[in-house]
Amino acid sequence: MIILQAASLKSMPLFPSNVASCYPTLKYSFFSRKQISCCHPSCKLGHNSEQTPFRVLSEEKTLRRMMLFTLVTSSSFPTLSSYGKTKTKNPYDERRLLEQNKRRQQENNAPDDFPNFIREGFEVKVVASDNYIKRDSGLIYRDFEVGKGDCPKDGQQVIFHYIGYNESGRRIDSTYLQNAPAKIRMGTKALVPGFEEGILDMKPGGKRRIIIPPELGPPVGPSTFFSAKQFEVFDVELLDIKDCQRRTIGFYSDVVCD
Repeated sequence: MIILQAASLKSMPLFPSNVASCYPTLKYSFFSRKQISCCHPSCKLGHNSEQTPFRVLSEEKTLRRMMLFTLVTSSSFPTLSSYGKTKTKNPYDERRLLEQNKRRQQENNAPDDFPNFIREGFEVKVVASDNYIKRDSGLIYRDFEVGKGDCPKDGQQVIFHYIGYNESGRRIDSTYLQNAPAKIRMGTKALVPGFEEGILDMKPGGKRRIIIPPELGPPVGPSTFFSAKQFEVFDVELLDIKDCQRRTIGFYSDVVCD
């Protein structure tokens, strides 16, 4: 808000004292106009004194210029209708992104029935067949073979093979290539949350594909091969489950699984 300063009360009178006629003075404000008569030009004005006609005209011109400038600027720079609105998704863009993801997976020799990912910025939509099951945690999986026996419990050791893929179907890790299965004790937080949840209800001999969302995924950063905000896909084959117990010899203590 622009505030116009009132005229100084200590300024010299505009009309000399020999003026015989009585000339009214005016006061202008933003909200109302007042007119007060002063029958003698030498009369003293109080704290709520009124301004002279010439100063009122000057202030009126300034105010009119301000109002004209406001009208011109508001008409020259109107509010755009796109402001404050969210961007609507175009079905054509989703189809284009889906086809792009399929081509990349085909170039990377992704396995059969591999899920597709429609990525638009940080938003990702997973497109998978009806063979996949989604849990409340966000984990998605599909069983190729169920297996037999009991599921692993906390403290037990699981022995398994796995192949890890990214959203483009590119292989990022594999224990088959290393010719050595992974061995991890359950309940020790040695696995990422989504991976441990995915094999927690598997049985020996079972084969499962696990789709891990970013919130259940591994840590990200330069020291890892995982990208931020990426879904990870793992094909897991559970080979065996072993019981573990702690062994103490003198000052040495370890865990033995057999």
